[in-house]
Amino acid sequence: MLSIVPKGIGWIEVICGSMFSGKTEELIRRIRRAQIAKMRVKIFKPVIDNRYSIDHIVSHDDQRVPSVAVKNAKEIMDQSNDADVIGIDEAQFFDLNLVSVSQKLADQGKRVIIAGLDQDYMGQPFEPIPQLLAVAEYITKTLAICMKCGNPANRTQRLSHDTNRVIVGTHDIYEARCRVCHTIPQEEH
Repeated sequence: MLSIVPKGIGWIEVICGSMFSGKTEELIRRIRRAQIAKMRVKIFKPVIDNRYSIDHIVSHDDQRVPSVAVKNAKEIMDQSNDADVIGIDEAQFFDLNLVSVSQKLADQGKRVIIAGLDQDYMGQPFEPIPQLLAVAEYITKTLAICMKCGNPANRTQRLSHDTNRVIVGTHDIYEARCRVCHTIPQEEH
């Protein structure tokens, strides 16, 4: 993945894609490698994401790593002083302050690894991921498998009719879909 590893500086890595594309699995893999290298690691997730666990980030295939649930990006900054590597899952649930916090952490010489949805259920860019992509040194786009046709999927299909932008859920509410099979819900008039 990283062909050139920076020495003596920090950087930002963003892992993005649709739901069920392996973003959290990839974040966990990178965190575990940093732990094997005896680096000091701190992992954060938003308080809103309590689907599988309150105090772990958990992939859909039940890989898990202990984490700290925080209300906002400032809490990440406040709790990262003694860390070499900071992992952040479900970044789409944070506001734009995550961008400046990530920049400050990287400027302090820390490796910041962020995972999150790059598009909402309507197929629109999901902040703050687009802004993080603009400042990241390394970007990984993960793809899922379309639940309709089996092609590579980069969109998240909401199965409910709820129109709130943020609804925390899993297989019961969302499916991975390709560009062709993804449908945008029509507003009722």
